[in-house]
Amino acid sequence: MGCESRDELVLQGRDRLHDLPGTYSVVRCSACGLLRTDPRPTADTIGYYYPETYGPYAGTRITHSRFKTAANAIKEFVRNALRIHSLSLPALEPGRMLEIGCASGSFLARMADKGWQVEGIEFSPAATKNAQDAGFSVHCGSLESAPEPAERFDLVVGWMVLEHLHDPVLALNKLHRWTRKDGWLAVSVPNAACFQLGWFGQRWFPLHLPAHLYHFTPETLETLLNATGWRIEKILYQKVMTDLVASTAYLIEDKWPNSTVPHFLKRHPEIFNLPLYPLALILSRLGQTARMTVWARRVDR
Repeated sequence: MGCESRDELVLQGRDRLHDLPGTYSVVRCSACGLLRTDPRPTADTIGYYYPETYGPYAGTRITHSRFKTAANAIKEFVRNALRIHSLSLPALEPGRMLEIGCASGSFLARMADKGWQVEGIEFSPAATKNAQDAGFSVHCGSLESAPEPAERFDLVVGWMVLEHLHDPVLALNKLHRWTRKDGWLAVSVPNAACFQLGWFGQRWFPLHLPAHLYHFTPETLETLLNATGWRIEKILYQKVMTDLVASTAYLIEDKWPNSTVPHFLKRHPEIFNLPLYPLALILSRLGQTARMTVWARRVDR
């Protein structure tokens, strides 16, 4: 964020999600405290680390089968009943919404059903086509290269996206320009200030090396938002334990390579959210869960 290059090595790791080659470091800026991946894939090569099997692309496909529709309704009911905060938004009247990193479009569909005029930006051509085939206006490409919208937005959302961007300062400045006065920004990112990073080190699931280029704490995220014209209104620590379960899978995998347990844990980490909810509730109140959702307002500069 404009600091001189004075970095401290935090850890070294590899791509555990897709088992692609390479070793990467996470370093901390000694001036501002921001954690980042080093070396980072370039904008031209980053697509290699997002195969079509990448989970968010498949998991956000819009389907009209009765089974999928019922399953999605149950998931939304659980999210709302337990106040998990994974997709939480401030109370707003429907207006114009932009989703960055909209994947295959399920959240666009959810908000459109609530009366919002929705648009998206998505890096993956395959995921973009899925969303476009469902009838949504989605730009294929990076946020940094996206064209100016015809009208400004009332709300911009980005679920687990900011940590993927090569130039978050440029991106947030652009979103500031695209948003109406007093407009809202809702983003979620991994919480690098939680105890799990210290416990698991390079096995911490949300590191997602090298696709996650930055690793934010509440403090470094607030510094970034303030510098780009946004004021944090609320931080919600998500009540989910999937990252703890998946990180445990990596730990078992390293210590007992022949165990079948890691495969099951990585494939179905979400089934532990309900039994571990009491722990998630406590950790959320302490600001120690692995994911956070941040609401911010646009301020004039």
